[in-house]
Amino acid sequence: MNIDNWDEYRTAYQVARLRTVSAAAEVLGVHHATVIRHIDSLEGKLGAKLFQRHARGYTPTEAGEDLLTVAAATEDQLTQLAGRIHGRGASVSGDLIVTCLPQMSPLMARTITKYQRDNPDIRAELIVDTRPLRLEYGEAHVALRAGAPGDDLDNIVQELARLPMGLYAHKDYIFRHGPLNGIEDIPNHRFCRISTINPRAPFMKWIGEHVPEENVVYRCSDTNSVEDAVIAGAGIGFLPAYIGNEHPDMKEVMPSDPTWSSTFWCVTHVDLHRTAKVHSFVTFLKEEAKGWADL
Repeated sequence: MNIDNWDEYRTAYQVARLRTVSAAAEVLGVHHATVIRHIDSLEGKLGAKLFQRHARGYTPTEAGEDLLTVAAATEDQLTQLAGRIHGRGASVSGDLIVTCLPQMSPLMARTITKYQRDNPDIRAELIVDTRPLRLEYGEAHVALRAGAPGDDLDNIVQELARLPMGLYAHKDYIFRHGPLNGIEDIPNHRFCRISTINPRAPFMKWIGEHVPEENVVYRCSDTNSVEDAVIAGAGIGFLPAYIGNEHPDMKEVMPSDPTWSSTFWCVTHVDLHRTAKVHSFVTFLKEEAKGWADL
């Protein structure tokens, strides 16, 4: 049996439960004529009488009692389902998918680990990708993005942090090539940078404007590879301050310029933003991000 007339079944269930057309109409919020029309239509489609009509109301036939039993069980199952769905939305548990740029991975590893200590029922997945995942399709619950925050009206965008960037070199590089003595000394040094410069990233724009192409001896496809090259001693390059300052063999070769800082944004989809899981993590993330600039 193909049930393509849910309204009629719902009407019949209420009549079978309440035994009068007027009571069913009040519960359903429809006119009593609509109730009668639904019952007549459903009986015609099923080829069976569902009710005996009499002056005191409607008494279910054997077929009507069967409908009442099945419909009551279905209502109970739907109520339980609604409770389970509401419970999932109200609990801090289950899968949490976070996406970030490669340079954010160390910070997110710390943040997610600390968050899971307080929320052990969270199973986290971190997707490190320069491609902006589509939150509206559920590819991620929370995204950390840099540069322009985007203008998708279905997303909630919050500024998360401004992370300082600095020019660093490995101590072995400095031993071999000497320190960088200001901008005028740039032609005497070797540099590492990303292959394709994003002009929206201030530090990338700076290195593109001040470092001659012949001095760029190591190009990389992504920022993580630039960090690896600088740490390996291939040349001078930009690192997030929280990475450069923590590495015992890295030296900052020029005073950091505040304009080099990268702004990072927390992005969530409007449909998930207020669920307990996402709201809880974003609140924790924002608090953690307050200390990132001081690392």
